[in-house]
Amino acid sequence: MRETGRSGCPINLALEVFGDRWSLLILRDMIFAGKRTFNQLLDSDEGIATNVLRDRLNSLGERGLLTKSDDPERKGRTRYALTERAITLVPVLVHLGHWGERWLSAAPDLRRMNRRLFTGGPALWETIMDELRA
Repeated sequence: MRETGRSGCPINLALEVFGDRWSLLILRDMIFAGKRTFNQLLDSDEGIATNVLRDRLNSLGERGLLTKSDDPERKGRTRYALTERAITLVPVLVHLGHWGERWLSAAPDLRRMNRRLFTGGPALWETIMDELRA
């Protein structure tokens, strides 16, 4: 299925899905920090505003990267889950983090964590993706 966008360029199409800073950070927190609720996602170091978070969660859901359901543990709370489309971004996020770790002044603890993810290679990334699918 061809997504529509400004052009048929695959990079452009991908950027139209998650080309703003918040969408990738939300996916990062869900993938690597296991965050699944609005309040968990709101509690990130970058300080996303509630209206922006709500907008991005809706957008990621509309684009097939997230699903939402009622939280069985707490009435009235919504849980977000990653779809296969989002799970397969693990290698992309690891490579993006590697670029940031290599060329920018990342925090030492996050630098070490990213280095472990990057050097773990495809076998580690597949393990992470399998765990996210479970």
